[in-house]
Amino acid sequence: MNTRISYFAGILALISFFAVSVGFIKKNNDLDPYQQEIPGTGLSFEMVPIPGGVFRMGSPESDQHASEDEQPQHEVKLDPFWMGAYEVTWDLFELFLDKNFEEASSSGPLPSHVDGLTRPSIPYLDMTFGMGKESKPAIAMTQYGAIQFCRWLYLKTGIFYRLPSEAEWEYASRAGSSMTYFFGDDVQELDKYAWYAENSNGETQKVGQKEPNPWGLYDILGNVQEWTADHYQPEAYKERSAAVVENPWVTDDELYPKVLKGGNYESPAEDLRPANRVASDPEWKRIDPQIPKSQWWFPEAPFVGMRVVRPVNPPSEEEIEAYFGKVPMEDY
Repeated sequence: MNTRISYFAGILALISFFAVSVGFIKKNNDLDPYQQEIPGTGLSFEMVPIPGGVFRMGSPESDQHASEDEQPQHEVKLDPFWMGAYEVTWDLFELFLDKNFEEASSSGPLPSHVDGLTRPSIPYLDMTFGMGKESKPAIAMTQYGAIQFCRWLYLKTGIFYRLPSEAEWEYASRAGSSMTYFFGDDVQELDKYAWYAENSNGETQKVGQKEPNPWGLYDILGNVQEWTADHYQPEAYKERSAAVVENPWVTDDELYPKVLKGGNYESPAEDLRPANRVASDPEWKRIDPQIPKSQWWFPEAPFVGMRVVRPVNPPSEEEIEAYFGKVPMEDY
């Protein structure tokens, strides 16, 4: 066994010990919320449990705002997982972005395996787009950048975090509701829960100021669109013929398009519907002067952000390596 695989095996053993020792993993859907600390920094983020279950994914034919790619509605069964209560903020993302900032923010030296981690290129533009950083969602990272942030978390904490699948995201956002939104069909209620075109003043807002959905997720609608792990296929729902589809996840090695969910601070109300699907676009890199284009940043996508999930049963060491180790093709 080579040194790298041995290292990951050791991490997985620590994951199992940690999960059992603190009682996080219980039988069935009986999960507890918890705070994940970033060792040595004094920073943490909150994870809330999402119970496993079955839901109807997509939009009914009666939804006047539905696009063809949201239909037909179909039943999906998902295993339980944890999800970040908030969108990932600059407070956390900048530790990953800038090694010097991480060192200055840490109480001791960085562990060697983290110190040697490949990090994003420091952006040549103001990636906050003048909207500020404190408690605001990190924005404009590529899906690759979002996945590598999860890898940094894994190396820092020993816990496997990843992006949610499109199905996991929609299920968590709905929080058991079959209505247009988790709070019902009345769009007038949206102001209580989301930052969008009607109330955002044209910029991102600090996370957690609006009311959460019933499962404890803040800003799951609006503020920033959130990355999922799925490749975008407009016909994906039409191709799901099983009576109940279990844990669907559409994969593809192509860079474009990938699925984002939730709408953003500039979106109209109909784009905040949990069923709405948005495909990533290379046009978001149009002004990037690099050839090939940056793997890390979308210099014209201040509306893109992320939140993380943690599966109850972590994947194998080989699957973890494959998830984090995939190198994207050169962008155009």
